[in-house]
Amino acid sequence: MDQNEYSNSFKYFENRDCKYYPCHKGNEHINCMFCYCPLYHMENCPGTYKIIEKDSGPVKSCIDCRFPHEPDNFEKIIKIMKTKR
Repeated sequence: MDQNEYSNSFKYFENRDCKYYPCHKGNEHINCMFCYCPLYHMENCPGTYKIIEKDSGPVKSCIDCRFPHEPDNFEKIIKIMKTKR
């Protein structure tokens, strides 16, 4: 990813002042455009997730997922959201 390509873009927003930044480890830059993932409730979302067991039952954990935070996935997310109406 060329950071200059996405700087101040409608596809990319990085909030380094956020108290939760970085929310996911491993990337130098994280796209905060989809801070809350709009694909979370999808049973078969394209991201990397796992199901963990809690006292209340199974819970989807996206702690290792960076799919919505990658600028190149912006169009993919928008397309998925449009088809799920």
